[in-house]
Amino acid sequence: MATQPTYTIGDLAREFDLTTRAIRFYEDMGLLQPKREGPGGRNRVYSARDRTRLKLTLRAKRLGLSLTEAKDIIEMYDSPRDTGPQLRKFLLVLAEHRRQLEEQMADLVANLDEVKVHEKEARALLAKLGKDNRENSSTP
Repeated sequence: MATQPTYTIGDLAREFDLTTRAIRFYEDMGLLQPKREGPGGRNRVYSARDRTRLKLTLRAKRLGLSLTEAKDIIEMYDSPRDTGPQLRKFLLVLAEHRRQLEEQMADLVANLDEVKVHEKEARALLAKLGKDNRENSSTP
């Protein structure tokens, strides 16, 4: 029987381009549960399961989900239950997140439109100032 691969905190930090502090934070949040080995349990040993959970956590972060949402979803997949309810929950979380992103996008578009209006007004005023200055300097 083959042994499962294990990883040190440094291994995971290098692989996922994270700090060891970030990995310990995810551990404190309950997302990772490494074994402790060595004198006084000082060395963390992460399993393939921890590595997968870290990968899923980072994916959830890229999607903009909170760590609590990520943990809820990841823990659903850890349970031996039917995947139907898990997938429905995941879809609900994604739908809510998409709604928030679309709302933010609409706010950004409105803000950008307002910036464009102010830029146009400022350019028109600047052009008028330039025209007025040219007219004033040409008269003796």
